[in-house]
Amino acid sequence: MDIQAIKLRFGIIGNSPRINFALETAAKVAPTDISVYIRGESGVGKESFSKIIHQLSNRKHGPFISINCGAIPEGTINSELFGHEKGSFTGANESRKGYFETVNGGTIFLDEIGELPLETQARLLRILEYGEFIRVGSSKVQKTDVRIVTATNKDLLKLCDIGKFREDLYYRLSTLPIYVPALRERAIDIPILFRKFASDFAEKYRIKSVELTPEAEKVISEYRWPGNIRQLKNIVEQVSVLEQSRVINETLILKYLPVESSSSQMILSNENRQESLNEREIFYKVLFDLKRDVNDLKSIVLGMLENQKSISTEFSENAKDAITRILPLDEEIEIPQSKEIVLRKQPVTIINNNNDIFEQEIAQSESVNIEENLSLEAKEKELIKKSLIKNNGRRKKAALELGISERTLYRKIKEFGLENY
Repeated sequence: MDIQAIKLRFGIIGNSPRINFALETAAKVAPTDISVYIRGESGVGKESFSKIIHQLSNRKHGPFISINCGAIPEGTINSELFGHEKGSFTGANESRKGYFETVNGGTIFLDEIGELPLETQARLLRILEYGEFIRVGSSKVQKTDVRIVTATNKDLLKLCDIGKFREDLYYRLSTLPIYVPALRERAIDIPILFRKFASDFAEKYRIKSVELTPEAEKVISEYRWPGNIRQLKNIVEQVSVLEQSRVINETLILKYLPVESSSSQMILSNENRQESLNEREIFYKVLFDLKRDVNDLKSIVLGMLENQKSISTEFSENAKDAITRILPLDEEIEIPQSKEIVLRKQPVTIINNNNDIFEQEIAQSESVNIEENLSLEAKEKELIKKSLIKNNGRRKKAALELGISERTLYRKIKEFGLENY
């Protein structure tokens, strides 16, 4: 089957060389039983390629199932994939078949393969090498004949380096890798995709299709599209429904394109970065917040020092050095020469013989701030709580906003007792 026929059959839009090469590779590997590893950013259509491989294979009459590994809790994923016996764990009131047993003779598409726990990776490796698996709570070895297609938006080799993914499993899965290009890497296809989606929504809502001016086409062709095809489709639907004018110019289309923050631009500027935000990066966010809070506290204390009188130069220099060592400010702060302070490690105490209340308020204020800011766990809990409230409890959107996987978010919600948000 040629490339154009595949595009017509599976609704693939575009003529860029990169997408054509990916389709040619999928068509060539489909008739074999080789394990295929589909790589690409979120929203580029990796699942569509898995369906193409299945439908063009000798297993096309067998079952096909798509599984998002990141959406299944770590405690139940072995049961979901391999099944379990009655009584094997709390709540296992009866035996259950897993996906590898029910899809025997077909194809399983494992999306977000990088989210699999190491124990599950070992079980998956046994299926790939010997076609064998064992149900949870059983000792009986069972056979299965399943073709495995995997996908991820992460760099699995980097995960191997930090011990989160088995290296032997990686090389077993990536017998033949297929890279699905990001939308910005096939810019010539963006206006074509826009027209296709606009036509679809016009038919769906029984309205006239929107059209882009040449200037608007240039804007969408140069935009980065971090959400790829999924994001483009959503924006076309918004424009089709909300705009009265059916001709969309540059000004109108810019209203629907999110402005990328400086932090987002820094992340997206690294073209080789495929790994999404994880728990470590949330920790870094908390540290940056802590740094900002301590900077603010230091500025307040130094400002108070400037208002004090009769303090010696020697202690003033010691105070400046000690505070600056805690966390350097962006610019030098001058302390008047006629000041005297006594520094204790924690909290900083300012002596004012004429105002005892002033001394007490400063010490208490700093003590409270330090105690409040140094609780990283509280900061993390607060971030997750605010995101859940903002997204009305929709955990998928909250996970996306926080930059962590849904599985990690579920675990954090349980850990912090945020189930009611």
